[in-house]
Amino acid sequence: MSVAYNQMYFNDAITNMGEMTEYAHYACNADLDMTFSCFIISGYAKRFQMGDPQVVSGMSGTELYMAVMDKCGMGRDPYPAPLVRYDTDVFYWIGYILAYAQWLSGWSFKSITDAVKTEDFMRMYPALHTVSEDRACEEILELCKKRAVISRLQQYRKRLGYTQAVLSEKSGVNLRTLQQYEVGDKDITKASAGSVISLARALHVEPGDLI
Repeated sequence: MSVAYNQMYFNDAITNMGEMTEYAHYACNADLDMTFSCFIISGYAKRFQMGDPQVVSGMSGTELYMAVMDKCGMGRDPYPAPLVRYDTDVFYWIGYILAYAQWLSGWSFKSITDAVKTEDFMRMYPALHTVSEDRACEEILELCKKRAVISRLQQYRKRLGYTQAVLSEKSGVNLRTLQQYEVGDKDITKASAGSVISLARALHVEPGDLI
């Protein structure tokens, strides 16, 4: 993987993102999925992932949250005081590991947070916060890839107005197997070449579009 921006800003970036999510949750009682949506809509996510020094290093996570909310017209007057915390937990880790995964992969914050939601991060936290950051990011990015494939299969099917039963009949792929591909119980990237080709033909796409 090629990193998203120069490593000289990396430590500031991941700690500031952790502080942003921690402040959003504890000080502002904000929903983190909504916070990430505002982060993206505001344009700060794009600046962050490009390594804009003013954003990744020039302001604290608390100041970044305030700037994002102000930009989206959701600011407060006054904002709660900055947190004083001497340990970290899942809400800090969510921002920290999200920024780490974005830096490591070079993917956009939108592509990651579209696939992996706050509840996913919280579910993964007990197992992943004790392993290396690279290992944790590997799990997160694999989940992103898996859900992107699932989303494409559903999108292609729905675009043609097919039910799962119709697609099963047209492709010859067992209905239960198709359902498992769509919910992620089975990995379509590990399906036989014949099944992928049959699904692609039925959906009028290339096999590579599905995997």
